Amino acid sequence: MEKDHIRAKKSNGGKLALLYTMKYLMEETDEEHAVNATQIAAYLREHDLTADRRTTYANVEVLREFGLDIIQKEGSTGGYFVGARDFELPELKLLVDAVQSSKFITVRKSEQLIRKLSQCTSREQARALKREVFIRNRVKTVNESIFYNVDSIYEAMHQDEQISFQYGVIGLDKKLKVKKGGARYVVSPWALTWDDENYYLVAYDEAADKIKHYRVDKMLKVRSTGESRIGGETYGNFDLAEFARKTFGMYGGEDASITLRCQNALAGVIVDRFGKNVILSPDGEDHFQVTVTVSLSPQFFGWITGIGTGMEILSPAWIRKEYRDYLREIMSKY
Repeated sequence: MEKDHIRAKKSNGGKLALLYTMKYLMEETDEEHAVNATQIAAYLREHDLTADRRTTYANVEVLREFGLDIIQKEGSTGGYFVGARDFELPELKLLVDAVQSSKFITVRKSEQLIRKLSQCTSREQARALKREVFIRNRVKTVNESIFYNVDSIYEAMHQDEQISFQYGVIGLDKKLKVKKGGARYVVSPWALTWDDENYYLVAYDEAADKIKHYRVDKMLKVRSTGESRIGGETYGNFDLAEFARKTFGMYGGEDASITLRCQNALAGVIVDRFGKNVILSPDGEDHFQVTVTVSLSPQFFGWITGIGTGMEILSPAWIRKEYRDYLREIMSKY
């Protein structure tokens, strides 16, 4: 068997030398780190492949024709290096930052993803990526099955089927425990969205006859029911972007049109939250008014409170009263 393997390797030596040359260039080179024909030949010999400078030059040319961006650097420290790649280093840094800051990805899965992203560049640049990674002390989900959940949800949407799952809540022991005694929720999945560093399923709940959302990292044992999705018409009239703008922390509530009076310095806060289409009407030299639609919830009132005295709810009067009651209830604890 071993002899057969040796014979096969010898007969495919030219093909393997080409593939190993590409692997070496992809892993070991970048603009700051070039390798010459002698180094490439030595690498091939380490893998029991016959190589000389002439065949190395030929292999490099074949790889160029294949589309690999191999650049030759002149001078005493010259040689070959891979230029353009599928991902440039700044793009990889951006993706690594997104992975390590995402609360819905566990520590273990974050480390796996970053390791895979690091393979998209040279070894030296991968070291630079890893030196900038800080995961351990970040807030992360404890649900390791989230990636399987996402895969199951996307597959169900692709097959136009409903899903069932258990829903969890974090207990005092910091572990995820099922709600409603482990009863399964049955919904029609229509979209996945990312809000405030969490991943949410947007689905139609037939029993409630409405669109609801669920934290994907709190979903357990997701599976398709085999039944066709329903609620397409309801979801068709559902504006996900508008929903995200008017809700706070994805806590839904009664929609209301509300007028705010804000200090001019808060213009950016309003635009960031409600979009560029809001109308900011001057109110004196230092303030402006804006009317927006929000889903009323304690999270919305908390957002107003966090901004402080620079923002005031002007109308309607009943929301002003609800906000005063909200503040009184909080103050009663102190």
